[in-house]
Amino acid sequence: MIYHDPGTASHSDHKFAEKGRRNDYYGDGSDDVKEPVPKVKETCPSDMDRFLVLFEENDPENPFNWSGTRRWFISAVAAFLIFNATFASSLPAGVLQQMETHFNFSGEVGALVLSLFVLGFAVGPILWGPLSEHYGRRPISLYSFPLFIGTQIGCALSPNTASILIFRFLARGRALAGFTLAPFAGPSMAPLVSGWMNVAGVSWRWVFWLQTIVAGAALILVVFALPETFKPILLVRKAERRRKQTGDGRWWAPLEKQRVSFLRRVKDIVTRPFQMLVGEPMLLAITLYMSFVYGVIYLLFEAYPIVFTIGHHFNSGVSGLMFLPIPIGGTVACVLYVVYFDPIYQVAVKEHHPHHPPPEHRLHNSLYASLILPIAFFWFAWTSYPSVSFWAPMMAGFPLGMGTVLLYLGLFNYIIDTYLASAASALAATVIVRSFFGAGFPLFANQMYDKLSPRWASTLLAFISVVMAPIPFVLRKYGPALRRRSRTRINDV
Repeated sequence: MIYHDPGTASHSDHKFAEKGRRNDYYGDGSDDVKEPVPKVKETCPSDMDRFLVLFEENDPENPFNWSGTRRWFISAVAAFLIFNATFASSLPAGVLQQMETHFNFSGEVGALVLSLFVLGFAVGPILWGPLSEHYGRRPISLYSFPLFIGTQIGCALSPNTASILIFRFLARGRALAGFTLAPFAGPSMAPLVSGWMNVAGVSWRWVFWLQTIVAGAALILVVFALPETFKPILLVRKAERRRKQTGDGRWWAPLEKQRVSFLRRVKDIVTRPFQMLVGEPMLLAITLYMSFVYGVIYLLFEAYPIVFTIGHHFNSGVSGLMFLPIPIGGTVACVLYVVYFDPIYQVAVKEHHPHHPPPEHRLHNSLYASLILPIAFFWFAWTSYPSVSFWAPMMAGFPLGMGTVLLYLGLFNYIIDTYLASAASALAATVIVRSFFGAGFPLFANQMYDKLSPRWASTLLAFISVVMAPIPFVLRKYGPALRRRSRTRINDV
């Protein structure tokens, strides 16, 4: 399953925005060998330029010129695809005990059912990224979504532990990180659904049949409502039509001149993000902060049952309800961003026109988030006594969800504005690392909460968030100096 998004964008996507009109579509600026289109007659450069196919001004085929209604609709479809993926990541949480009984595996293996899916977030871009740059976003979506549906059917029909773990790992194709709320709303709402299915006595297999149905609905949207949006591919199609209409084989699109091997693309996608992580201390700090918060979200799928199912003796359905304040807090954060934080940024845009504001203007909401998150962790920690009303630890999820979304909105935008043409690699680094955190945290959650108690285990998380809280403040104050020392091509405004 794949949908192109800023969170795992290719190198070329961001470089297109930074180069001149002709060079916009030549890829990542590397020294890759460019080969001519087979039917194109090689002549002088001026003759070649004359037959170069680009978007004209106000060209209706250019996605940037599509109507606002159409773009909002496509965004809504993409958000649903993200929700579908993240919903599937934690859907088995409510029936893990039933699966443990059926397959006779331990709680640690049960945690792997969640973790292996999230691990796919890191592995997927290695395959789907290069393919989508060569064939476009839509074809890869059309081919990969049926594969995703097939893995859900495989999970539903799994006869043993090995098969369920294998299909869970294969289920996730490519991380969808373009939107901020959906990656946190989906995992938080899934345990509510599967928990009540468990209470109703429904077999654990129906959890995966349900996800198959949801994924099938998403596939219908991909087929009928999701157009190709990758500009280089759209230009290739435009050039093909012009050659066919005119009978002149000299018409060409820039992507047709670019011949980069699949292995070369894989190498670039795999190695460059980690090269940036090693060479960019501020990117490393941001990545660790975002990955820690992401890992905690998945850790809660093990921690909440300890606090609410064991501590308050709730069934799995009611325990699933305890997650609701997290997406509600995230939704409030999105509203706050639109009505308060973004208007502040727009003021900075006007003040710095015609240039872009310094990236530090993107950090306003992250400053608040870095203070909210430790409060949420301490709140959850010291209200998790069974003698304290369940409302107290439950409502700690509200500031957790709000702080997480505000943090991500600020730091994601900061990365994009800072690294410009290299933003794709920087974002890919955060996606890959946070996926490892999301996969790893649930594996030690049970042991940590058993040995430290829910109070001190959550307090440990709170202290870690306190240590990381200064990161946005440091970037706000010293960001310009850090950017000037960077070895990567960045925005040094």
